Amino acid sequence: MNWKREVQLLETRRQFFGRGAKGLSAAALAGLLNGDAAAVPTGGLPGVPHYAAKAKRVIWLHQSGGPSQLDLFDYKPQLKKFHGSELPGSIRMGQRITGMTSGQASFPCASSIFKFEQAGKAGIWMSELIPHHKKIADEICVIKSVHTDAINHDPAITFIQSGSQQPGRPSIGSWVSYGLGSETQELPAFVVLLSQQNSVNADQPLFSRLWGAGFLPSRYQGVRLRSGKDPVLYLADPAGIEREGRREMLDALQALNKMREEAYHDPEIDTRIQQYEMAYKMQASVPELTDLSKEPASTFALYGEDARKPGTYAANCLLARRLVERGVRFVQLYHKGWDQHNNLPRDLALQCKASDQGAAALVLDLKQRGMLDDTLVVWGGEFGRTVYCQGRLTETDYGRDHHPRNFCMWMAGGGVKRGFQLGETDDYSYNIVSDPVHIHDIQATLLHCLGVDHTKLTYKFQGRWFRLTDVHGNVVRPLLA
Repeated sequence: MNWKREVQLLETRRQFFGRGAKGLSAAALAGLLNGDAAAVPTGGLPGVPHYAAKAKRVIWLHQSGGPSQLDLFDYKPQLKKFHGSELPGSIRMGQRITGMTSGQASFPCASSIFKFEQAGKAGIWMSELIPHHKKIADEICVIKSVHTDAINHDPAITFIQSGSQQPGRPSIGSWVSYGLGSETQELPAFVVLLSQQNSVNADQPLFSRLWGAGFLPSRYQGVRLRSGKDPVLYLADPAGIEREGRREMLDALQALNKMREEAYHDPEIDTRIQQYEMAYKMQASVPELTDLSKEPASTFALYGEDARKPGTYAANCLLARRLVERGVRFVQLYHKGWDQHNNLPRDLALQCKASDQGAAALVLDLKQRGMLDDTLVVWGGEFGRTVYCQGRLTETDYGRDHHPRNFCMWMAGGGVKRGFQLGETDDYSYNIVSDPVHIHDIQATLLHCLGVDHTKLTYKFQGRWFRLTDVHGNVVRPLLA
């Protein structure tokens, strides 16, 4: 058997072109190993960005579980007179509901028990639960007419993060790092942070595939930073291993991997080499990144004392600022606990107490550092909540089911209008009446702010060209500054 001939026959088209580009990747790797930042390309695709970008980087604050738009941003004072009355059939129009409320004998409307005030020059309505958001009312653009295709958590989160309800597609952070590359050699282009604080309910799990690279090369997957003494698992050297010894080991391993690559021409081997080198650099960069001791007292006054506690939402918002400050292209922050099917007044208040100040501080911090103009911040969940009550309705307590028909998100910074509102819903916050914005539109607009045409950022897999927005999506022009 001629094993070399067998390897040639098994070689994929992607591997063939990867082999053709070997000279370029070798040059990039050589620069990486030499540590000459000025000589190393950041990666990314030729010709990308497609046009002048307003934003260089993204921080996505994903509120996992589905925050209630009715209790935060979509103020409906007229619901007070409908409180406890049946949701009209003319409003629901036979639209699907989840199995959690489909067996209910009635669907009574629940008006929000929280007070609202207008904030900023645009008079954006905000709940008393998010007082710190009122400080950034003139910096954010609130979209009240976002809608999605999915009605349950896992497909809905997968959809907003990857453009498909089916697992296996690249996450939005992977698409961005694939197209634009990185601004730093010391940290990954795509970093993920998780928090769960004050939440009473166990809530839905989050899977690592949400920040996975799918069918893109694995070097584009997100790297999760954890709280505690080991922010990245298996990054620290074992006891007795010195830095010089680690360098010698990596050099020897690199030589073996290069021999393997020359035999098989598999681009994943180049990826493996680069990942080893990135891990080596992160051994020095991550401890410095996560050490908040040099942050001034004014930082913790802005973010709140929770920012001193690793793993909290406020601490992760502060870390997000430090990450983009050091050149990370895409930061994904997931905050669990927004799935209030019952006891919503209690649980939503706890969630907002944990997250309100941190999110607002992040925007203010970026602005005072001159970074908000070229950093896009996105806030929102995977869907909204129903106007009708799930479970028993009282004057002080209610729950809300999943609602994909409309919900609220906000954006701030690079490329979007400030102090602006888009979209309106009906008197029940059940249907959109103007300016609908689909999830694919959100994704297309985010890429546009980064200078990327979402129809041109593609990757061929199994004979088909794929993109983040599939065959859909339009840039939401009214949002753009």
